[in-house]
Amino acid sequence: MKKLYLSAILHSRCKQLFPLISFFLFSSFAAFSQATVSGKVTDSSGAALPGATILEKGTTKMALTNGEGNFTINTSTDNAVLVISFVGFQTVEKTAAKGVFQSIVLQRLQSKLEELVIVGYGAQRKKDLTGAVSVVKAEDIQKRQTTTVAEALQGQASGIKVRAAGQPGSEAQIQIRGLKNLSDANPLYVIDGLITTANRDFNPDDIESLQILKDASAAAIYGSRAANGVIIITTKKGKNGPMKVDVSAKAATQTIPRYKLAETTEFAKLNYMAYDNAGVPRQNLQIQNNTDWQDVAFRTGNMQDYNASFSGGSNNGSYLVSAGYFDNKGTVIGTNFNRLSLRVNTEGKKGIFTIGENLAISYAKAKEMQGNPIVDVVRLLPTIPVLDPANPGGYGYGNEASARTFGTNPLAIANLQNTTNENLRIRGNLYSELQILPSLKYRLNLGLETSNDHYKFIRKVGNWTLNQPIDPSRLIENRAQFFSGLIENTLNFNKKIGKHAINAIAGQSYQRTNYELIGGSKLNLLYNASTGQYYDILDQGNSALANGYKLRTDLISYFGRVEYSYADKYLLNAVVRNDASSKFGSSYNTKTFPSVSGAWRISQEDFFSSSFINDLKIRASYGTLGSNNISEYEYQAIINTFSTVVFGPGQAQQSGATQVQLANTDLRWEILTQQNYGVDAAFLNNRLSVTAEYFITNTKDVLLNYPILLTTGNDGGNPRVNGVTLANRGFELSANYREDRGAFKYGIGLNVTRLKNEVVNLGYGKNKTFVGNTVTQQGQPIGMWYVLETDGLFQTQAEVDNYKNKNGIVIQPSAKPGDIRFKDNNGDGQITNDDKAIVGSPWPKLEMGLNFNAAYKGFEFTMDWFASFGAKVFNGPRSVTDRFDDNSNYREGIQPWTPENPNTSTPRAYYGTTLNSRGDIDRWLENGSFARMKYIGLSYKLPATIVKKIGFSDAQVSISGQNLITITKYTGLDPEFSNTSIFEKGFDYGAFPNLKTFSVGINFGF
Repeated sequence: MKKLYLSAILHSRCKQLFPLISFFLFSSFAAFSQATVSGKVTDSSGAALPGATILEKGTTKMALTNGEGNFTINTSTDNAVLVISFVGFQTVEKTAAKGVFQSIVLQRLQSKLEELVIVGYGAQRKKDLTGAVSVVKAEDIQKRQTTTVAEALQGQASGIKVRAAGQPGSEAQIQIRGLKNLSDANPLYVIDGLITTANRDFNPDDIESLQILKDASAAAIYGSRAANGVIIITTKKGKNGPMKVDVSAKAATQTIPRYKLAETTEFAKLNYMAYDNAGVPRQNLQIQNNTDWQDVAFRTGNMQDYNASFSGGSNNGSYLVSAGYFDNKGTVIGTNFNRLSLRVNTEGKKGIFTIGENLAISYAKAKEMQGNPIVDVVRLLPTIPVLDPANPGGYGYGNEASARTFGTNPLAIANLQNTTNENLRIRGNLYSELQILPSLKYRLNLGLETSNDHYKFIRKVGNWTLNQPIDPSRLIENRAQFFSGLIENTLNFNKKIGKHAINAIAGQSYQRTNYELIGGSKLNLLYNASTGQYYDILDQGNSALANGYKLRTDLISYFGRVEYSYADKYLLNAVVRNDASSKFGSSYNTKTFPSVSGAWRISQEDFFSSSFINDLKIRASYGTLGSNNISEYEYQAIINTFSTVVFGPGQAQQSGATQVQLANTDLRWEILTQQNYGVDAAFLNNRLSVTAEYFITNTKDVLLNYPILLTTGNDGGNPRVNGVTLANRGFELSANYREDRGAFKYGIGLNVTRLKNEVVNLGYGKNKTFVGNTVTQQGQPIGMWYVLETDGLFQTQAEVDNYKNKNGIVIQPSAKPGDIRFKDNNGDGQITNDDKAIVGSPWPKLEMGLNFNAAYKGFEFTMDWFASFGAKVFNGPRSVTDRFDDNSNYREGIQPWTPENPNTSTPRAYYGTTLNSRGDIDRWLENGSFARMKYIGLSYKLPATIVKKIGFSDAQVSISGQNLITITKYTGLDPEFSNTSIFEKGFDYGAFPNLKTFSVGINFGF
C-alpha cells in the first residue's frame, strides 16, 4: 500500500507542476532605476572580461559586460557601491559616481579552495571536503570530439579508467577505483538530481559541471547504487543578464588503424611452404586476385556536431533552451550514428518560493554491422575476390578447392544484413523549494525518464561465408518501453554560529522503474525482384514467432547527512542511508549504509606558519556501500512455458514447462566497505596544489555463478550466489600547477593511479575458476593469464632428443626443428594442460594522465596525455596471422623458421595440428604498456574589435586532434582496447580501436 500511495503522489504532483514549465520559460524580467553608470572590466593584462557581473550592493539591480568588457547599469543612487565579480577572479567593490566612466581591473584568483563542489543532494566548498571527490571541467569534456561523456574522462582525474571504442554510438566503459564486483563496473550517474545514465543519447555539450564521488563517505548518500562510484552532472542554466545566444559547430574526420597483412604474392609463398612441409596437396590459389579486405571494410569516417542555445535571467529567474545535432559516419562500412537533442532548463523565484525544471528530449539512431569486421579482414585471404557471381548473393568468400577460410565478407554483411536501433528518450525533473527559515529549506524533486526503443533486423537472401546454409530472408523487430519515476523530499538545515558551522540534510526517496518489451519475427519476406527491395512488414512472410516480457523494480530510501565545521579547522561528516529494494526477497530486501569522515586543516592552526605551504589538510573516511546490481526476480524460480519435448506415439512434439532459473531466496546485497586516507596541500601562493590518497576496499557477498547439476532440474545455466570476497587497494596522486604572468598563462596537471585487486575468497569450497586462458583464484588478482609457457625454438633434432625430464623421458618426442619448446612445469615428461602456469596480469601496475594548457592573449593551447604501464595483453588477431594451420591471412613480413633462417621467434610453417598452433600459450601475450596523446588543440578568440564589426559578442575558432600519437610495443591495432568480460579484461579479440580524429570548430555568441 505504501508503494502505491507514493506512486500516486508521484503522478499527481507531475500533473500539477509540469504545466508551470512554460510559464517560467517565457517569463520576462524587468527592473527600475534612478541613475546610469557605465564602465569597462578587464584583467590585469588589459584583456576584456565579457560576461562579468556588476551588481549594485544591497539591491537586485545587475548587469553583465558585453564582448568588449563594457557595461551599463541603472543604479538606485548617484553614488552606488558596485560589486564586480567574474569566475576565477577576485570580487571587488567600487563606489561609482554618476556620469564617471568606471575602469575596473580584476585580479585572477590564486586559490580554488573557495569553489563549490556538487556532492549528493547539496554542495560544499572544495576546502571543506572530507571525502574523495574529483572535479572535471566542462570545457575539458566539450573540447573533445566524443559521442558520450565517459569517453572524454580518460586521463582527466586520478582513479578513473575509461575504455572506449571507435564504433559509432558505442558506450564507453568507465571504472572508478578498480573492480568491486564480478559483473558490472560502471558508476551511477546523477544528472540534475535525476538518477539515470549518461549514455549515447545524452549531449555532452549540455554539461555545466561534473564531479566524481570516489569513496564511500562521498557516495554513501546514494546507498545501494553507489558501490562503483557516482558521477554527478549539472547541466547549463541561464545566467543573470539579457538574452545570450551561443552557437557552436565542429566537423571532424576519422581514420582507423590497419593491420600490416600479406599481399597475394607473400601469402602464396607462405601458404605453399606450410602445405609442402605438411605433405598436403597445395590449394589451387587464385593468385590473379589481390584483394585488400581492409580497403573493402574500412573507410574514412566523419563527425558533425552542432549546438545552439539561448539563455538569460535575473535575480527572479533564469531560462536556457538548447538544441544539438550530432552525426557520426563510421569508419566501417554500414555503420552510422546520429542524435538530436533538446534541453529546456528554467527556474523562477518569488519571495521564499523557487520552482524550476530540467527537461531533455533526445532521439538517437544507430546503424550497426553484425559480426566483427576487425577480425574478418584478418581471416579473409587476399586471393578471394570481393564479388563472385557463382555464390548465392554474388559475394566472394572462398571455396574448398582454392580458398578455405572462416572469414566473413564484410561487404556482403553490410548489404545483406541491416540492423538499426532507434531510441526516443525524455528525461527531466521538476523541483520546488520553500525557504521556511533563513537556515531551513524544503525541496521537492519529481523526476521522470521514459524511453521508447525500436530494434529492427533484416536478413536478405544471400551468403557471406564459406559452407553457410542458404537461409531464407528474415525480419526481427522489437519494441520496448522504459519508464522511471522518482519522488524525493529533502529538508536542509544550514547554520553558522560563531566558529561553528552545521549543514544537515534529511530526505526520503522513492523510485519505480518499468520495462516492457514485445517482439516478433517472420521468414520469407515479401520481395520485389525488379527493385531488389525487401518489405520489412511483419504481417508479410511466414513462420511467425512472437515474444515479450515485463520487468518492474521499486526502491524506497531514507537518508541523512550532517556536516560540521569548527573554525574551518576541524571538519566532520556523517552519512546514513537505508534502502529497501524489490530485487531481493523479504528477508534481505532492506539494508542500511553508514559512513563517517573527518578532516583537520593543519594550516589554520596558530602553531603553523609557513610562507611555502599555503594550505594543508589531512582527512580520513570509513563507510559502507551496497550493490543491488542483479536482474529483476533473480531470487525467484522462473518457469519457461514455451518448452516442447518429443515423446509418445508418433514422437510428436508435446507442450511442457521447464524451470530455467532456480530459486535463491537467500540472494542479498553485495556489501562494500572502504577506508580512505588523504592529504590536500597548496604551495607557492596557491599556484601548486597536491592531493594524495590511499584507499582500501573490501567487498563481501559478491555474486558469482556457481555450477549446479542438471539433475536438480536446473535448465537455465548456473544461478548466481553470494559467496565471493574481493579486496581492492590503491594510491592516487594529483598535482596541478598554474602560473599567471599577465597576458601569458599556463597550467600543468598530473594524475597518477596505482591499483591492485585480489580475490580473498571464492566461497563454497572453491579456490579457483577458469575462463578462457585465465584463472581467478584466491590470493591473486582477477583473471590472471594461465597458459603454457614457451622456451624458444628447437634448432636441431638433437635438441629435441635431449629435451628430457629428470627421469630421462623425452618431453616433446614428436617435435621437429623449428617447433616451439614448451616448459614441462609439472615434470611428468609430457606437455599437457597440467603444465599451465600463471604468467602475468592483465591489470596495469600504474596509470597516469598529463595535462598541459597555455594561453596568450586570444590564443589557447591544450595537450592531454594518458599512459598505462605493466599490463600483459593477449593479441587475439596475431594468434590468427602468425599461425600456419589456420585458413587465414598472414602478417606482412613474417619470417617462419627454416634451416636457412634459424634466428627467428616464429616457428616453422606447417599446415596441420601441432603444439605450435595452440591458442593457450604465452606466445600471444604482449606488453600492453602505452602512452597516448589523447588530445591536442589550438583555439583563437577573435579580438572584440573584429567581433563587434560582424555583430557578435564573442567568437572563437579551433583545430584539434585526438589519438594522434601512441607509443607502445603492442603489435595489435590498439593497446587501449575495450573488453566487457571481467575475467578476460586483457584479451584483445579484435576489439574496435580508438580512432585518429582531426577536427575544426567555431563558437560564437551574440
